[in-house]
Amino acid sequence: MSSILFFDPLCARPYDTDTLRRQAMGGTEATVVRVADALGALVVQHNRTVASGRYLPPARDPAVGCVIVNRDSRALPAVRELYPNARVFLWLHDRVRPGSRRARWLASTAGLLSDLDVRIVCVSDTQREALEATLRWMKADERVTACTIYNPIDERLRPDGTPVDESKLVFLSSPNKGLKFTLDAFRALRRRMPDLRLVVGNPGYKEGGPGRVEGVEFLGPQPQSRMHAEVRTALCTFFPNFVIPETFGLVFAESNALGTPVLTHDCGAAREVIADDRQILPVTVGKRVYEGLLGACSPRWRAAPARLAGGLGLFDDYLERIRAWRSGQRPVTGPDPRFRLSAVAQRWRQVLTR
Repeated sequence: MSSILFFDPLCARPYDTDTLRRQAMGGTEATVVRVADALGALVVQHNRTVASGRYLPPARDPAVGCVIVNRDSRALPAVRELYPNARVFLWLHDRVRPGSRRARWLASTAGLLSDLDVRIVCVSDTQREALEATLRWMKADERVTACTIYNPIDERLRPDGTPVDESKLVFLSSPNKGLKFTLDAFRALRRRMPDLRLVVGNPGYKEGGPGRVEGVEFLGPQPQSRMHAEVRTALCTFFPNFVIPETFGLVFAESNALGTPVLTHDCGAAREVIADDRQILPVTVGKRVYEGLLGACSPRWRAAPARLAGGLGLFDDYLERIRAWRSGQRPVTGPDPRFRLSAVAQRWRQVLTR
């Protein structure tokens, strides 16, 4: 196979394999590292100035045979200049819906997508279906096609018999992915189960979270090994997010691989990745409804959103599920072969050589 290069035009700072081992890292960047390392590929980042092994600053290279642009098609003009002989792929990790800002980004490069015969790689069928609707909305050339390649997880992740603390829940994601509602829900649950506690981790690319909440430990940004250790001992990964649908949900796949069930909503790719109804709850309220309820009531209620939502029965399903899992009905989980790094790398090879 000719040389493969991943081009990241959006990362906040340069990263490499050592970064993944040593410090907090976003799911997209971690996925780029795992896939690129498995394929023996080069990685170029727009803001890198010094080479680190196969991780390189931008430079013209006509010998590159395949370029995978990470997330943003607006980098295509630069990619065409730097790698004039390469086949070009666009790897999307974000939700792209007709009319959305990211759809407009994509539409602004419709001509180049066609001229370069770009194939778009999505991380789930759920995400791909939304993207294909967007391609129809922007009247994209029929040569612009999409496929699905799941995100990989470390093949070493598996249950190891670590004792579970049935009072411990974990939330390990960016704060904008429903942390506020998660804390509201946790407060309501803790009034009924005073021994519950919640551990909150952060991949580090967005700050957020209040300074102190009773029963909550805020870890801040941590390396994935520390996050995985917290997941192993938890009753579940508590992710009642219905605000930002996950396009894949690496937290879901990794939690299940470690032997820890997830409690989340049927939102985005959750059902596709988890594939276990015991871990999935229906979406019964949307962001606007929830915020509208808070805005319509008195300041006393706005100061206690959990009390309002609890009074409306929004948290009853969480309470019922957690009680059942604490009483012996906790789902048994393990690694999903669809997400093994070896299987994902093989799928990449198929797509890149087709």
